[in-house]
Amino acid sequence: MKPLSDSITDQAPADPSATDDVLASQPVGYWAGLVHEAVTRRLRDAMAKIDVTQPQYWVLNRVSGGPTAPGREEVIAQLTPLAGGQHEIPRVIDQLLHRGWLRIDADQNLDLTDAGEAARVRLRGLATELRAEVHKGISDEEYVAALKVLRTMIANVEGDGSS
Repeated sequence: MKPLSDSITDQAPADPSATDDVLASQPVGYWAGLVHEAVTRRLRDAMAKIDVTQPQYWVLNRVSGGPTAPGREEVIAQLTPLAGGQHEIPRVIDQLLHRGWLRIDADQNLDLTDAGEAARVRLRGLATELRAEVHKGISDEEYVAALKVLRTMIANVEGDGSS
């Protein structure tokens, strides 16, 4: 693929079999989407084998993650942008209350039960194992560099449009 100029690489059509010499011309959105789908599918498949969903793991982590018990509405507001619609996180909270992994007080603050904390720890172990699988052959330095590039791309497209 020949660049349009000395400083801009031409955008090629997405090609899953692209060779190394033309990767610079590949669309990042395509590749980022493939990574997202593959990693999410692998994580959700592993969690399904122990009857847990990724959103349930998010809620368990969020409830355990602060110095004070978060409110139900606070957890919903924080996690809804990650979820598949505005009703998913409230449903997950209800599922976890029913399962006995969460409890809620009169002020609508959520807290993990002992069973919920045990599940969270187990899920964290599973997520850590899967992370190692995904990161196999990738050094921490390479991973950090990749994330820095992605952050810069996000900043570039979310900027004020003057560039």
